[in-house]
Amino acid sequence: MSGHSKWATIKRKKAGIDAARGKMFTKAIKEITIAARTGGGDPVGNPRLRTAIAAAKAVNMPADNIERAIKKGTGSLDGVNYEEMVYEAYAPHGVAMMIESTTDNRNRTSGDLRHILTKYGGNLAEPGAVGWNFQQKGVIVIDASRVEEDAAMTLALESGAEDFRNEGETFEVITAMSEFHTVREALESKGLPVMEAGLQRLPNTIVQLSEKEAPSVLKLMEMVEDNDDVQKVFANFDISDEVMARLEM
Repeated sequence: MSGHSKWATIKRKKAGIDAARGKMFTKAIKEITIAARTGGGDPVGNPRLRTAIAAAKAVNMPADNIERAIKKGTGSLDGVNYEEMVYEAYAPHGVAMMIESTTDNRNRTSGDLRHILTKYGGNLAEPGAVGWNFQQKGVIVIDASRVEEDAAMTLALESGAEDFRNEGETFEVITAMSEFHTVREALESKGLPVMEAGLQRLPNTIVQLSEKEAPSVLKLMEMVEDNDDVQKVFANFDISDEVMARLEM
């Protein structure tokens, strides 16, 4: 199982806790606002906004909150002027990280991330230091309990996907960025149970973590993603299922 998938699996298990703390609402509102600002307030002609709205609905955000975020993005309502920033960093044991943030104060965000990384054994890297090791791809997650693997794979590849991965409880459909929305809409139109979908930074090379190494990396990932200005965190680690099972005991 690849590093991005392992972290995504862990995040899904703690999603209820994040929702209770309002973290997921905050991230969804920021993404909707940015999407509306950069591509307009009509989701029909703005694929990024369509994806952001779908993600917000997936965490049960009320329609009024979504509408207000869109209006703030288009300028119909006064709102915070968010800026997108991408940070490159290292976690313990040579793990590379890409951190996507949306902030109204880049100095605050940079300082906060530097503090978190230093406290938990990581450090910020120079631009380009780790970015070369990641490719942006579309990732569509399908509930494996509700569809046969062969059927899902056939539909995904026929719809234009680049790759199809069995991740145990889920299937992952990998697409080129340019084909992401087309493939997602094709799969949904054919009734596949899409759990989540979005653009991710997938690593080209992987660092395999031992039972001793894994906790420090997972702790840092959790603390970085818990920051209010951070939208997404990607890293190039892998943890075997056997090690994960022991860590969860």
